[in-house]
Amino acid sequence: MRAHTAVADPLLAGFFTLRDVARLLNMDNTARIRGWLDGWSKSASGPIIDRDFNGRTVSFLDLMEIRFVDHFRRQKVTMPTIRRAADNLRKEWKVKHPLAVENSDTYISDRRSIFAQAAKAENDIQAYDLATNQYEMWVAIEDIVAKSVAFDPKTAIAKTWRPGGLEYPNVVIDPRFAFGCPVIGERPTPTATIFSQWKAEDGNTSRVAGWFKLDVTNVDEAVKFELSLAA
Repeated sequence: MRAHTAVADPLLAGFFTLRDVARLLNMDNTARIRGWLDGWSKSASGPIIDRDFNGRTVSFLDLMEIRFVDHFRRQKVTMPTIRRAADNLRKEWKVKHPLAVENSDTYISDRRSIFAQAAKAENDIQAYDLATNQYEMWVAIEDIVAKSVAFDPKTAIAKTWRPGGLEYPNVVIDPRFAFGCPVIGERPTPTATIFSQWKAEDGNTSRVAGWFKLDVTNVDEAVKFELSLAA
């Protein structure tokens, strides 16, 4: 296993509100996200994610782990199984964000094995079956989680994410730019800023492109991306 290191400068970690996270992941509310980050007040169950910041601020790597948890919950893997697996992965890999690690063959196999152990310990029959008998399904799920994510070749940790996938391929979330807001263009410009200016200019794409020194195609893509999040 390669050594994993966290971002040394917190200003490069990315800053998202819970509402930002819900919007980017197309989740209907922030309650579940808050529970995954902080645990539940009426339950002894603790958080799943070892978050980078206190309060309501979410880092880029927290966001990537929330995305992982969301996908696995959609596969009916129980919360206790995910929590136990995440805890075990953090200890075994000595990494703060094991659910934001790439899905190469080595990491898929190791993560799958640890999820199987967790599922067995939690008597989670469905998750145990998924982790032990349905390898192709497991790989497919991990591929969905890793889709449009670029990983640091030195640490194997998520580095950037293209939240619009193939539909909006030039929109990227890179925690080094604009505190992690989705950006576009050679001079990374927040798509939300472009969209706001586009509305102020009554939809005049050419004028907005001139304002930000962007290609018209970038402005058009940024606007469509923002509209997709609002849908």
